[in-house]
Amino acid sequence: MAEASAASCACSKPAIVPGGPLPEAVVTLIDQVVTRHNAEPSSLITILHEVQEAVGYLPEEVLEQVARRMEIPLADVHGVVSFYALFSMKPKGRHRIAACKGTACYVRGAPRVLERFESELGIKAGDTTADAEFSLDVVRCLGACGLGPVVMIDEDVHARLKPDRVPSVVKRYRSSKS
Repeated sequence: MAEASAASCACSKPAIVPGGPLPEAVVTLIDQVVTRHNAEPSSLITILHEVQEAVGYLPEEVLEQVARRMEIPLADVHGVVSFYALFSMKPKGRHRIAACKGTACYVRGAPRVLERFESELGIKAGDTTADAEFSLDVVRCLGACGLGPVVMIDEDVHARLKPDRVPSVVKRYRSSKS
């Protein structure tokens, strides 16, 4: 889950206005990434990953530019982005919360923990708070099954998390400036 670090915060990424033209810096970045990979269709996942790392997410305008630059159908790009959980078409918050709902976490109370995060943050799984402070996502396994329910916030693992501890956990990240 290295991708969930504060370093991948959407707040330091180029601002993209939905429906508007892409900033020239983003167009240049896409051109450089696609060129580095010789516009090979087999490199589409890598190209999308590099662009997402730089931009923070993959809005429609970015997908269109990648498809145009690689000379492949936009449907192919959409197919990859919608298939892999790694990719997001929505901006992510400064702190990325990944709540495990794998079997071990599920039977130990993960649904209640997730509900408490949704309640505390005022968002549903898959969304980002209006202040872009938090994103909340569900994952199928974090590889710490014996410690469930498990939630990762950025690089930090929160094991055996109970719903009543969620407010204090959220508060700790709200007050952090990293």
